[in-house]
Amino acid sequence: MEVLTSSLAVLIPLLILVVFVLAVLVKYVRIVPQSEVYVVERLGAYNATLSTGLHFLVPIIDYISNRVSMKEQVADFPPQPVITKDNVTIQIDTVVYYFITDAKLYTYGVDRPIVAIENLTATTLRNIIGDLELDECLTSRDTINAQVRSIVDEATDPWGIKINRVELKNIIPPRDIQDAMEKQMRAERERREQILRAEGEKRAVIMGAEGEREAVILKAEAAKKAAITEAEGQAEAVILMAEAQARSIELISKAAPTQAYLTLKSYEALEKVADGQATKLIIPSDVQKIVNTTATIKETFNALTEHVEPEQKEELEAE
Repeated sequence: MEVLTSSLAVLIPLLILVVFVLAVLVKYVRIVPQSEVYVVERLGAYNATLSTGLHFLVPIIDYISNRVSMKEQVADFPPQPVITKDNVTIQIDTVVYYFITDAKLYTYGVDRPIVAIENLTATTLRNIIGDLELDECLTSRDTINAQVRSIVDEATDPWGIKINRVELKNIIPPRDIQDAMEKQMRAERERREQILRAEGEKRAVIMGAEGEREAVILKAEAAKKAAITEAEGQAEAVILMAEAQARSIELISKAAPTQAYLTLKSYEALEKVADGQATKLIIPSDVQKIVNTTATIKETFNALTEHVEPEQKEELEAE
């Protein structure tokens, strides 16, 4: 029994020592993860900044005062009332993208750094927007973003903070201003619609006139080509007829026609002329002699049969 009691008296302090050592190891042996740093104070004063890896702290003396993330972070600030140059109160909410460059300055430079950035952003916006009218505020976001980022970034350098971007998330005018803007926008759209409709009608009229003009030109060109083609056809017909007549005359000349043939052709030509509607006829001299001879014979016959009976006269005429 006494041996057991003595053994317990030895084991209990040993267990206490082991537990204490484990507790010290857990608290003062630290592994810093990626993208984080630890700010270590020794006896209440800044001692070191621990980067990624395994680190040993001096028990009781060293203390981790702050754990700082080195990743880029986003701060979304609520809407802030801002008055423009033309005395319109608008609500603007901003989004700030930043990251920490110096954990020591971030820890000891300013109290509540995010609140400080929010207030600094709001005051900078009031200064910039106060020099702009409402329309300029709505159309100059990039310029406002660049100006706010430049001013806030310069002011946060002593705090170990780098401002990457500042974005105006929303610009909210008063309700009556929004209604007026909507009416103006609707009127502008209606005006553009009327202009486009008028331009379309004008273009349609122009195209119609151009189509009619082209149709008239095409018709005139078609009539011109038809007239030319008809004239060329008539000219070719005349040429062919003249060539045929010349060929026939040439053949007749080669055949050496007799006087009787020529006289017969003259009779045929005279017959064709007499069948026409002409009031005057020009008779060749030869034909005229034949006609005169025929007329003389007829007058002589009439004189001889003047005192003959009608029945005998008809018989003589028949003969």
